[in-house]
Amino acid sequence: MAPFTALRIFNEDGKVQSRLVRMNLDELDPGEVVIRVTWSSINYKDALAATGAGRIIRRFPCVGGIDCAGTVESSSDPRFKKGDGVLCTSYDVGVAHDGGYAEYARMPADWVVPLPAGMTAREAMALGTAGFTAGLAVERMEQVGLTPANGPVIVTGATGGVGSIAVDILAGAGYHVVALTGKEAETDYLKKLGAKEVMLRSALDLAKIKPLDKATWAGAVDNLGGDVLSWLASTMQVGGALAAIGLAASHNFNTTVMPFILRGVSLVGVDSVNAAMPMRRRVWERLAGDLKPTHLADMVTEVPLEGMSPVFEKLLKSQFRGRAVVKVA
Repeated sequence: MAPFTALRIFNEDGKVQSRLVRMNLDELDPGEVVIRVTWSSINYKDALAATGAGRIIRRFPCVGGIDCAGTVESSSDPRFKKGDGVLCTSYDVGVAHDGGYAEYARMPADWVVPLPAGMTAREAMALGTAGFTAGLAVERMEQVGLTPANGPVIVTGATGGVGSIAVDILAGAGYHVVALTGKEAETDYLKKLGAKEVMLRSALDLAKIKPLDKATWAGAVDNLGGDVLSWLASTMQVGGALAAIGLAASHNFNTTVMPFILRGVSLVGVDSVNAAMPMRRRVWERLAGDLKPTHLADMVTEVPLEGMSPVFEKLLKSQFRGRAVVKVA
């Protein structure tokens, strides 16, 4: 196989930096499935990894990209054959195992998901880890009883990748979605995705969070953590489902047990990295079916492999809206 292009992340003299290089297949980490990558995506985690702004990479050098999709080039595992459409997200991909920012990827077969029927590789990466996380949150909340009839569902960090997709798929599933954002200028964008209401974070008084406040939300998808998560816990309805997805604001969570023992609130953690394969495949099937976003084109920006740096910078400055897909091959 001829050499191919990859974005590889290095630690040189204590400085983390990434650059495009030419690689051979035998330089990639081992795995049973070789994938010809056609599309990848850019997540906040990718921006942290590629720029060194966060301690994400656990082994240097490493090909970046926690997501990839394409077709099987070769496989020593009978579950996959040449030409199969596949995708791969999370696990150690792009963190401690060469990832999706390359024209070829070699992955352990146990990490590979068949591309669901009715979903293209580009659509899979428009969703990527962000979409899988949003879908997993909906699945987890429904497991503890959330239905559209229960009442409104709020999504925080709503203009981000996970938030945008969560708004879209929840609205499409029949939920009354309230989008919480710090960006007033994005109100029209969020309503276009399906939000019935848009709330501004500046309207919240997070200095005075009560143990129990007005019961408002049947469900909540929180990307922020910190005081916003504490406020959400205090405002959940009886039997409400609160999904903790991210920590964009803070990893702290200050609350009391009262929402959980007096209102029966369920706090569900959403871990997209270690999700078991049966759950992983189920969520991806749903993202191609009943949870398929209807406004994906409105939230996606397409960039080439050599054009990712500006997106990394915008993500780190909270200046990027929606999702970025990377055209690899």
